[in-house]
Amino acid sequence: MRRFIISILVILVFAADLSAQFKQSSNGLTATPPGAGATNQINPDSDVPADTTGGFSFKRLFRGLAHKDTLTPGYMLLSSVIMPSSIQIYNKDYWKLPIIYGGIGAGVGLGIDFNNKYRKTGDPKFATYRNISFAGAALIYWGQMLDGVASASSDRNPDPGKATVFSALLPGLGQAYNGDWWHIPIWYGGLAVCAYTFHQNDMQYKRFRYIYNTASDPESGYIGKITADQAKTYRDMYRKYRDYSVVAAVLVYVLNIIDANVFAYMKDFSVDDNLAMRVEPSIIEPITTYYGSNALPVAAGMQMSFKF
Repeated sequence: MRRFIISILVILVFAADLSAQFKQSSNGLTATPPGAGATNQINPDSDVPADTTGGFSFKRLFRGLAHKDTLTPGYMLLSSVIMPSSIQIYNKDYWKLPIIYGGIGAGVGLGIDFNNKYRKTGDPKFATYRNISFAGAALIYWGQMLDGVASASSDRNPDPGKATVFSALLPGLGQAYNGDWWHIPIWYGGLAVCAYTFHQNDMQYKRFRYIYNTASDPESGYIGKITADQAKTYRDMYRKYRDYSVVAAVLVYVLNIIDANVFAYMKDFSVDDNLAMRVEPSIIEPITTYYGSNALPVAAGMQMSFKF
């Protein structure tokens, strides 16, 4: 039950991060402008309606697949999840379709066939062939998602949307796309530590679970020094630590996605060593309200400006 809940949390966090990509505007920028989602006009004297850009829309998804709209990386990823190779159609890479569908179909078909042979004969080699076939189909399915986003054209380099999807599909890939190679060992090191602690805690948990089950059975003939109560305490402790390792791995994975997204944005951020502050006298002009009256009179003051 705990693993199920943790899996749901991972999906929710991942969906929350990609929601920004669904709100990406037509000019390639992920952030939505102020007033997005408003239903009325910003200025009553203007005939330009307010931006009503919302979140995910199947209408926009299918318009994009019909080449009537531009799809963002978030839409591309979701489209590839729901309909494999749909983004290859969007990118007009039609020659990839038989490779994708043929590979997935062959992997699934062979996997089912080998599974039937394994159930009839019990030969472990058929179980191995079955697993390899299903793994190959899953790898092609994963690859078509990655290929669809990677092959799409973009006005930005690096594109924050692409960086986000890349790191979501494969930790560290978004950092490689951004050129931040030194980030990759950090994230894989964090995942390796989480995997190691999970393995150690899981091993200890199973050990003390066995001792507890044996010591609790009066007919087992158990003569060990660890009592059933002590074994139960250690069992629960290591199970808790094992669960913490899973939570830590999820956090590292999510932070890896955020890191790729943020540093892709920061590529356009210019840092100038010429820092300056300027203070000078200034005149405050009257502020005219919508009805034409002056809310504030003319007044003298100081103006401060920063350059960085």
